[in-house]
Amino acid sequence: MPRNPKTLVIIPAWNESASVGKVIEKILQLPHEYDVLVVNDGSSDNTEEVALNAGANVATLPFNLGVGGAMRTGFVYAVENNYEAAVQVDADGQHDPVNIPELLSALEFSDIVIGARFAGKGDYQVSGPRKWVMQILAANISRIAGSKLTDTTSGFKALGPRAIKLFSKNYPAEYLGDTIEALVVAAQSGLKISQIPVSMHARQAGVASANPVKSAIYLFRALVALLFAMSRKPHPIVDASGGDQR
Repeated sequence: MPRNPKTLVIIPAWNESASVGKVIEKILQLPHEYDVLVVNDGSSDNTEEVALNAGANVATLPFNLGVGGAMRTGFVYAVENNYEAAVQVDADGQHDPVNIPELLSALEFSDIVIGARFAGKGDYQVSGPRKWVMQILAANISRIAGSKLTDTTSGFKALGPRAIKLFSKNYPAEYLGDTIEALVVAAQSGLKISQIPVSMHARQAGVASANPVKSAIYLFRALVALLFAMSRKPHPIVDASGGDQR
């Protein structure tokens, strides 16, 4: 795959007006030119206006679908506009756009490249049950994917044409489905998944979606998501042009 393909950066955003503009500006300041699509996921603030003013294209959903639904919208847009690669970036400033070129370069050997927090770079830390869950998930998904992965819940990812085509039709929308289940779907469909180490920042603005109650039930829901993903029927492998490879 080319080192600098036609690339779409997809930013799912729900009430992120305080941070999404700065994220877009950092992306557009990179040496390579990338198109930016903000999927405004039913926001009640002025996320759409801020994103447009910062130079992004915006797809606004009529109500909140969650990250999975927003990302699937982005993948459909990427297919319809013939993008060769896509990068998922959070709107809250946790993901550093400076890592985007490195993620894209790694697509030369993979269909999906994860920006991993726990791979020897940066000082991002988690503890307690959430840490244990992440380790269990990483071990199981690594086995399914046939590749060592340490951060299977990272939302910072680059995707090549086969992954874009697959996810435009089969992208889980459930809680954790956009990370855990999506990786299982990709692996079972024959796509190659790898990771590179990245540093991540603290949320720059807004309120994290994971509150104490949600964190307390993270273990149960994450394991259920993994079991559900493994029970799904694998999808056919897709080539870059969208044809099935049997």
